[in-house]
Formats: sequence, C-alpha cells, structure tokens
Amino acid sequence: MAGYLLFATERYALPILAPLVRTLHADGHEVAAWFHGGAAGATLEGVASIGLEQALAMRPRAVLSAANWVPPFIAGAKVQLFHGFNVQKREDARGHFRVRGLFDLYCTQGPATTRPFQELAAREGHFAVKETGWPKLDPLFRDDGGESAALRAPAGGRPVVLFGSTFTERLSAAPHLYEGIAADIARGERYWLLTLHPKCAPELFGRYRALAGGNACFIEPEQVMAAQRAADVLVSDTSSIVSEFIVQHKPVVTFRNRVPQPHMLDFYDPQQLPDMLARALAPEPALVAEIVRYADSIHPYRDGRSSGRVIAATEDFIAGRLGTLKRKPLGATWRGLQIRRDLGYWGPSRR
Repeated sequence: MAGYLLFATERYALPILAPLVRTLHADGHEVAAWFHGGAAGATLEGVASIGLEQALAMRPRAVLSAANWVPPFIAGAKVQLFHGFNVQKREDARGHFRVRGLFDLYCTQGPATTRPFQELAAREGHFAVKETGWPKLDPLFRDDGGESAALRAPAGGRPVVLFGSTFTERLSAAPHLYEGIAADIARGERYWLLTLHPKCAPELFGRYRALAGGNACFIEPEQVMAAQRAADVLVSDTSSIVSEFIVQHKPVVTFRNRVPQPHMLDFYDPQQLPDMLARALAPEPALVAEIVRYADSIHPYRDGRSSGRVIAATEDFIAGRLGTLKRKPLGATWRGLQIRRDLGYWGPSRR
C-alpha cells in the first residue's frame, strides 16, 4: 500500500503535520515529507524528507497539505489541512474560504469552518468536506511529556502570560507593546512566555529575546503548543494564535484586533495593558460564556484525536464513501501550469 506524503511550504506548518506522523505510524502507514520553499531543510522526527522527484516516484496514497496549494500532478488524494484559523485578516474570497481547485478533500476545524465549505462544495462539486478538528491542536489536549509543566515551573505560582504576535506589520502588536511588556516583566508580578511569528523582523526577535530572565522566557516555534498549555492568559493581536489558545477556554487579550469580538478583551492604548491583564486573570462570567461559545464553534474537539479523524476521512474519501466529485474547474488547470513552471517540472502527471 502506498504511503502518505506530508507537504508544507512554511516552517510554521510543522506543528500541524507532526501529530499526524504519530497517528500514521500507529496505523501502520509509511510516511514521507516534502518541505518546499520556506520549509526547505525542515525535518520531522521519524519521517524521511524527500524532494519533487522522490515524491513523484512515491505515488502516495494521499498528500496532506498544510499549505494553500499542492502540486496536482503528484499521485494521491489531495487533502487540505489549513495552516491557521479564519481570523478575518482578508475578505473570505481572498482568505480562508478561497477555493483554488487543487484539493479533493477539505478537513475542516469546526462548525464555523465546516458550514461555509459545505456550501461551497455543494455549489462547486469538485471537492468533499469532512469536519475533523485540527491536528495542530491535538497536543493541547493530551499528555505532552511534562514539556508544558517545565515551561510553567519557573513562574513559582505566579500567573503565566503568553505573548504571541502576527508578522503582518500593520496588525502586529509586537512593536507597540514592547515597552509595556518589558515594564511588566521588570515588576515580576507575572511570568511571561514570549514568542513571535517566524516571519517577524529580526530586530524584533532580538529585542524580545533580550527580555528573557527570571521573569520571562523566550519560546521557540517548536515550543509554542506547550507554551499555550502552560499559560493562563494570551496577549496577542490579529494572529491565529488567538483562536488556537481560546479553544482551551482560556482568556485572550488582543491589541487592535482587526475584527474585535465579544470573546476577546481588545484594547487600543498600550497603557491599558496592565488593566487588561487584570481583567483576563479574573474573567467575568459573561466573558467566560463568550469564550466557550466561540471556542466550541471553531473547534469543539477536546480529545486530542483530530489527527485520527483526518486519516479516517482521507481513507473514506479514497474508498468513495464521501461521494463522487465533478471534474476540476478550468482555473485549476491554469494553476497547475503555474505550479509546474515554479517547480520546473513538465513531466507527466502521476495517478
């Protein structure tokens, strides 16, 4: 039986794919990974990293993609896993709900994502939809071997605050909240876990790394899920980490969120940061209710088994249990040609 191919174009896709490896191996599937573009050179433990020619020769059973695209000429079912939640950074037609005609199956995260994709599938007819939950969040709800406890231990009983920021310059809180975060760290009443999106400017990384000490720790990308488990509160902006964190039913403080909502404690003036933290650490019942409502709409799964549901959905699709698809639209042919050009491959498609 052909194996599964994992596909990514950015390093932030690795935490999405990693939980799938554990499930695929447990189910006896062979697994390989093709890391292209910004993800080139990355590795996943226990997984062979291959290139284009090897991926073609592999003829995978399915390609699980944590990118916006997938090469259509590689064999296997093309499965979209998404690289984040819908945080409304862009209009739907350009953002989360953009359909490019490249995927056969969309594994959605929760009702808020499932319903729109089901409507698109009914209209377009060339892809299937199955709600599975998001593999990236599996580690939030299962034993992580003490990694989150180790991150929390230096707090010594103090509240733990996680800071994470988007890289989009006009939406990023990192430049604006640096002074306030540095002052709060200096006071030492709370313990901070600090992280930035991998695409943030190097100078920001330098400034935030320098805050590490007795009252703060800088978190590398591979530690972010453990940091989310460890923290009591998140401070962020319009980053998708807001939705990831709130799935745990924990409060989030957002700075100038593009579309502030009732489940967030959003603020505009950096001077308000201490007050917002105090509110988040003692949330009112109405806020707690909004957090639960929103979290359950985007990701109701709290069993750490979304990876298993993705594999089951993929196998159902391959077996024809999710229905028959129409032919891909003409636009998909054009995108396929663009992908061939970008990859420099003009050989035959593999099926």
